[in-house]
Amino acid sequence: MKIIAIPTREDMVDDHFGHCAYYTIVTLDEQNQVVKKERLDSPEGCGCKSNIASVMQEMGISVMLAGNMGMGAYNKLSAHGIAVVRGCHGKVDDVLKAYQSGELKDSLESCDHHDCDSHEKEKVYVMPSFGK
Repeated sequence: MKIIAIPTREDMVDDHFGHCAYYTIVTLDEQNQVVKKERLDSPEGCGCKSNIASVMQEMGISVMLAGNMGMGAYNKLSAHGIAVVRGCHGKVDDVLKAYQSGELKDSLESCDHHDCDSHEKEKVYVMPSFGK
């Protein structure tokens, strides 16, 4: 099984992972078919300074399909074992289908308008209970 996170706003891939409304979490089976779809609310403030990467790692998320993000966020997700595919745009379901068919490739671009080091303090995200 593979668990994927997609930064989302109004059923569209959000252009900046750290400021999305929520994450669409999708579980794929061994045949690459969707077996579960759920919502994970994003932490308040900037995602790159929250502990969302460790929360996602605990959930078993191994792939992030994102619009764009700064290198600080990219490095933090990568350090938590989450492969990041940047440059995703459009409806969440369309991006997911493109991923399932092997059409998505990382754009290798990161935004530079966002300086994560400028934040005052790290925000903490509380892991929701998923029926445990």
